Amino acid sequence: MNTTKLPSRHLFGPGPTNPYPEATSALGYPLLGHLDPEFLARLDATVSGLRTLWGTSNERTLPLSATGSAGMETAFVNTIRPGDVAVVAVNGLFGERMCDVAARCGAEVVRVDHVWGQPVDAQKVLDAHPNPTVIAAVHAETSTGVLSDLEPLAREKGDALVIMDAVTSIGGMELRVDEWGIDVAYAGTQKCLGVAPGLAPFTISERAFARRNTEPQSWYFDLGMLGGYVGSASGGGRTYHHTAPVAMIASLQAGIDRVLSEGQENVWLRHRQAGEALQDGLQEMGLELFAAEGSRLPQLTSVKVPDGVDSVAVRNYLLSRFDIEIGSGVKEFASTVWRIGLMGPNASPASVTLLLGALKEAIARA
Repeated sequence: MNTTKLPSRHLFGPGPTNPYPEATSALGYPLLGHLDPEFLARLDATVSGLRTLWGTSNERTLPLSATGSAGMETAFVNTIRPGDVAVVAVNGLFGERMCDVAARCGAEVVRVDHVWGQPVDAQKVLDAHPNPTVIAAVHAETSTGVLSDLEPLAREKGDALVIMDAVTSIGGMELRVDEWGIDVAYAGTQKCLGVAPGLAPFTISERAFARRNTEPQSWYFDLGMLGGYVGSASGGGRTYHHTAPVAMIASLQAGIDRVLSEGQENVWLRHRQAGEALQDGLQEMGLELFAAEGSRLPQLTSVKVPDGVDSVAVRNYLLSRFDIEIGSGVKEFASTVWRIGLMGPNASPASVTLLLGALKEAIARA
């Protein structure tokens, strides 16, 4: 492949997004060994930044050396033993995936279904089982563009551990892991953090770690062993576990520094304003939004494809004419919903203007 001819895309789909320039530049830093003191200092700084983004003081906060889906697997393999009860809220694809992963860990899965496009009903989930081992839910459901308030769920969890998927949340909206009472949370780098895919920001409370499965089915994602490398050891006391992706961690640190230098609240506001402007503009065009009003993600907008319009043709036109990528819906909504992301550096007024104009032309021409 001739890389000089690769197009420069506007990544306005559900992820990955275009990265922050600082995160891209950091990929070109001189490569360090994964036990080099300079790299370990960089890793410590990255972990500290992640604690700020998560809103936690959890000692075991780290960037897992894999994508966001590995964060999901890590959460379940370390908290579930065969026969444990896992109550899972399902209001989209990633809630369904939680059920699959929990079942593969040997859990008795209690699935609590919701209408796709609607937020999680905390009371419905709490009423599903009297004494579950874990309760799991998606904070920002990427498949539908829905935000769910998980604080009431965590507040009334009883003895259960609460697992939160925050892949589309982190870096783009408020997260308060400690304040909300979340026990385990995972995310990805490729959305609001504005970093390429490849790492899974992860955090686990002391309460959850103390109750962990000490012999999980995964060696690679065993938090007991990972803790000797990140979180529970420092400096010369580090123990080797795996060869960390040092370039990706440098990029993540740069992305986190970019967000924190702008100010978290300013970043949240920027995402919210861009999302609201896009959603207002789509409705002014006569389009109907998919996610329930009052529970719409600003960073990921789901919009219904107009009757008589070919969803694929519009997406192909946007890509070929404007180098714009937007996403289709998933499963039964694959041809009837578009998913449009304004995340990381793409959460801007310029992106909104470009998207609305291009989409209007694409619908007319496709």
